[in-house]
Amino acid sequence: MTAQPLNLSGLDLRAEIDRLRRERKAVILAHYYQRPEIQDLADYIGDSLELSKKAAASDAEVIAFCGVKFMAETAKILAPEKTVILPDVNAGCSLEDACPPEKFKAFREAHPDHIALTYINCSTEVKALSDVIVTSSSAETILQQIPADQKIIFGPDRHLGGYLNRKFGRDMLLWPGVCIVHEAFSETELLKLKGQHPTAPIAAHPECPPHIVDHADYVGSTSGILQFAKTMPGDTLIVATEPHIIHQMELALPGKTFIGAPGADGNCNCNICPYMALNTLEKLYVALRDLTPQIHIEEGLRLQAKKSLDRMLEMASGTVGKGDLGRA
Repeated sequence: MTAQPLNLSGLDLRAEIDRLRRERKAVILAHYYQRPEIQDLADYIGDSLELSKKAAASDAEVIAFCGVKFMAETAKILAPEKTVILPDVNAGCSLEDACPPEKFKAFREAHPDHIALTYINCSTEVKALSDVIVTSSSAETILQQIPADQKIIFGPDRHLGGYLNRKFGRDMLLWPGVCIVHEAFSETELLKLKGQHPTAPIAAHPECPPHIVDHADYVGSTSGILQFAKTMPGDTLIVATEPHIIHQMELALPGKTFIGAPGADGNCNCNICPYMALNTLEKLYVALRDLTPQIHIEEGLRLQAKKSLDRMLEMASGTVGKGDLGRA
């Protein structure tokens, strides 16, 4: 159950979080899709696996993961000796929800000649059923190491899998999951925006559907899009991913303009991740104060899930956190 805050009026949350961070020997992690006020106080900001690796390598005793549940679980898989807390235990993921472990297990059993290349946006149980986990930064490198005649199941994101199929001429069998945030972008509204800014490139996350990715000048993860923003020519970028990444772009590049790609209603509000938005400063304070909600994973399950993560790190350790899937 999510810890319920008491009356916190008049409390200096930033100061109290800093105090508890010191007292608990905690490290605070924030995904790029978190609210700016959470990003601003985090020890590390980044993509999910990059953050988990930094947490596992740190000397912190507590990991406060401001992200979604599968990210906190990944941190626990990699750092079982640490206490891992999530400000709101209901911060889930539509991709994880789209791939129930029992259905994924049956799907694998129905295709015994396929290996499972699975996107990190999935439950611990699905990771345990997978052969190799990939991120949007490591998928390309890993896929190119798998023989062309090896049959592959790719899940749970059919858009990322489809993008990789098209780019590399593969025929992976795709699980039909989607990210509700990236699914919400409108091609019609994107083209209208492009018409208003004809010289501005478009950067898109590969979780976007093909009718968005096909218009992109750059395709990559959040880290990759941030790096592209730093190196692109020109001073305006249209960003087709969750708009809270723009906070880091504006901090790093105050002289440039970043425009969130619109949804069907002509703005980017519908593209704010409702799960990421569940985390607040108030909930982070209470989680650090009470050390709850905590992430717990049965040891046998954790070890099985860790195998697929270890394979990813072995095959693509040099790409983790770089976020680059290359140009579309």
